[in-house]
Amino acid sequence: MMKKINVTIWHEFRHEKRNEAVRAIYPEGIHAYIKSFLDANEDMNVRIVALDDPDQGLPDEVLNTTDVLMWWGHMAHKEVDDALVERIRQRVYTGKMGFIPMHSAHKSKPFGAIVGTNGNLSWGRDQKEIIWNILPAHEIAAGIPDHFLLDEEELYSEPFYIPQPDELIFCGWYEDGHVMRSGMTFYRGAGKIFYFQPGHESCKAYYHPCVQRILTNAIRWAKPNDFGFEIEDKCPHIVTKTVDEFNQ
Repeated sequence: MMKKINVTIWHEFRHEKRNEAVRAIYPEGIHAYIKSFLDANEDMNVRIVALDDPDQGLPDEVLNTTDVLMWWGHMAHKEVDDALVERIRQRVYTGKMGFIPMHSAHKSKPFGAIVGTNGNLSWGRDQKEIIWNILPAHEIAAGIPDHFLLDEEELYSEPFYIPQPDELIFCGWYEDGHVMRSGMTFYRGAGKIFYFQPGHESCKAYYHPCVQRILTNAIRWAKPNDFGFEIEDKCPHIVTKTVDEFNQ
């Protein structure tokens, strides 16, 4: 029997409640729309949670049963509880959970704590963006052409103050000439992280089939490995056994 990937999509869910233009695009919320296309995958169990839910949407019974956590935040980064951020970081570092921060989550507390960054970048007006596939052999790029066009997306551009990514998979080019490292991976501890830039709340990036395929691929890539042993987020005890004792 196929073991399903437990996906939790965390969303502030604030813009849709306050902005009619955003609500017109995502009437049930960005998280609900992402869930709607992920639900077509038989290997995934997908649930949605929001900042204003009890325990900010991630009580232990939810977080501890999540294989991949997707995160969309923008206007309420500071409201996220630091203790929750640390629990998220520990699950990623110990390889129990993958993490996919999306769009404005570049400034989210979990992304900063896990990757080690202030998340600062440059931004500007909404405009056309071409997403270039610069690592087509990567699992996340499977089924993606050498480039695709987003008719409108918020300008996020370099310099993007992040540590050097482990793998740079997608690069964005905007009609104003700006460029952006728009899809990249990081490995932290035993965990896997994929940051993806498109997804402004007043644009329709998540409707694009290539964006949907990328996020679907990223979930399968980011899911925990079966290590066969428990990984702890602390310095291990000093090894005192001899080689002969280990070989017994």
